[in-house]
Amino acid sequence: MFTNKHVIIALLVAPILSVIAWFMVGSLVGEKPHQAKPGQTYPLVERSNCRYDSGVCDLDNQDFELQLSLQNESERPKLLIQTSHALDSLMLAITDDSFNSAPAPLTPTDEQRLQWALELPSLPANEQRIRLVATTAGVTWYAEASTNFLDPYR
Repeated sequence: MFTNKHVIIALLVAPILSVIAWFMVGSLVGEKPHQAKPGQTYPLVERSNCRYDSGVCDLDNQDFELQLSLQNESERPKLLIQTSHALDSLMLAITDDSFNSAPAPLTPTDEQRLQWALELPSLPANEQRIRLVATTAGVTWYAEASTNFLDPYR
């Protein structure tokens, strides 16, 4: 079987053609990125550092990004959120399966409205999740993230 030169060439060329076909199909029928439209809602994707004790949690959707971190220097922990775009408002709730808390508004800590903060009553438990909604220029972004990234502070 491996003495036939046609079989050997086919074994070498087939993987290359399959990879090319994969990218071509993706470019022909895949979703094209587009600008966010006012009045629409878009999800933010939870990155892998949210699921581990990294100390930070990144949420993004193309070029719109949020980074969550914790400042635990005082008696009450403070959740800090750094954004890539100036926000009009930012609401956050910490929930678990049995209890849904009311969302709390975050306050901007700088003039450009790129940094936001919320003082927490206590550090969230491992099984709790963070739910947030951000609005900017009439566009709403939402996300749900794990609180496992806060493990270094527990």
